[in-house]
Amino acid sequence: MNFSSKLLQNAVEEFGRLPGIGNKTALRLVLHLLKQSNQEVSRFTQSIDQLKEKIRYCQVCYNISDDPTCEICQSIKRDKSTICVVEDTRDVMAIENTNQYQGVYHVLGGLISPMDGIGPSDLKIEGLLERLRKGEVKEIILALSATMEGDTTIFYLCRKLREFDVQVSTIARGIAFGGELEYVDEITLGRSILTRVPYERNVG
Repeated sequence: MNFSSKLLQNAVEEFGRLPGIGNKTALRLVLHLLKQSNQEVSRFTQSIDQLKEKIRYCQVCYNISDDPTCEICQSIKRDKSTICVVEDTRDVMAIENTNQYQGVYHVLGGLISPMDGIGPSDLKIEGLLERLRKGEVKEIILALSATMEGDTTIFYLCRKLREFDVQVSTIARGIAFGGELEYVDEITLGRSILTRVPYERNVG
C-alpha cells in the first residue's frame, strides 16, 4: 500500500496492529479520524491514555475494573457461594448479558495451551484456590470455551479442585466444539448456564 504521507503510514500501521484490523480497515479508521474535529480526536486519545493509566484488575476475581474490587464482587445481591470460572473479561460480559447468572466470577486470564507456551502458572489459578480455602464457596462453574485448550484447562482445574468440598459443574454443551463464549448468542449461553451439569470426568 502506497502512502502519500509518512505520518499517515505510521498511523495506519499502528491501527493495523490491533486484532482483526487489516490495512484497509486501518486506513478507513485513520481517514475517519482526520475528518473529526481536534476536540473529538483529543477525547478519543485521552480515553486510550486513561485506559492504560487507570484501569485496574479486581483484587478478588481479576475482572477489569475501575476500582480495587469490581462492582460484581462488591454487590450484596450476588451469590458469593457460586463462582463461575471464565477465560477473560469478554466472557464475563457475555454471561452478564444473559441475565441468567447471579453468582460471582473468577477470570483466569487465558487457557492452558502448551503449543503457545501457556502453562497453569501463567493463569490466575492460585487466586481461585485461595478463594476456595476460605470455605465459603459451594459450587464452581467451569464456563470455558469448547476447545481443546478449554477442555485441557477444565481437566487441570478439576484435579486441583478435588481437595475442596465443592460441587464442580460445566456449562451444558449447547455450544459447538471449537466455539468461544463471546460469540455465542445470549439465549444459548443463558440456557447453558442454567442447565449446567456436574463434571464427572475421571481425572485420576
